Amino acid sequence: MNYLITTMENNLTLEFDGVYGKYHITDEDQIEVKKYRISLLICGLSFSTGIIQWIVLGGSYAWIWLLPMIISLGFALKWIHIYISLLHKTLQVLWAIGSIGILILLLKVSSQELLYKISSNPKLTLLIGPYFAAMTGLGFKEFFCFQRIEAIGVTLLLPISLGGHFLGILNNETVMILILLSSLLFLILALRKFGMDPASDIGDKSVFEYLKRQQSVESV
Repeated sequence: MNYLITTMENNLTLEFDGVYGKYHITDEDQIEVKKYRISLLICGLSFSTGIIQWIVLGGSYAWIWLLPMIISLGFALKWIHIYISLLHKTLQVLWAIGSIGILILLLKVSSQELLYKISSNPKLTLLIGPYFAAMTGLGFKEFFCFQRIEAIGVTLLLPISLGGHFLGILNNETVMILILLSSLLFLILALRKFGMDPASDIGDKSVFEYLKRQQSVESV
């Protein structure tokens, strides 16, 4: 990727040649990428640690990890760069609906029994499903943009495990194995992000600017 280093308002700025012209990546853009990657890492650590604790020690206190999972995925979806604004907003809405569903369960069911209730009552998957649909969408975006094999795992295994649990076609042991694999792949995905050029996560900003102009013209 070719770029020029320039200065803009006393900040280091990178100038790139995009599909629809030149664009700039600023310090602020790169800080957003760091926030996105840190949020992904917190979410991956919380997800995998919670599942491992549930398997090894039981579900009594594993539910605690749901809280940093909810918060960190929300921030990740805030700072993620997606060209199509409708898709971006859809993922955020799914996250919000799923997070509310999880909070409703925390209020209605004893926290000590929460994960057991979900595993024993497949219908409760409907409440948490939108949250994991948002996580799946994030995984698909990462695969679509970077073709990372671990992103395929997140994109496929999460819906298979939760869908199989809801429909009753997978037993609890199989579901747990698939979710554990999903959580570990999500963690690997988050860790590998730190070795990438920040510009790759930001993408071609000329496309963003072009789409904004098109929306402005259509709204007139």
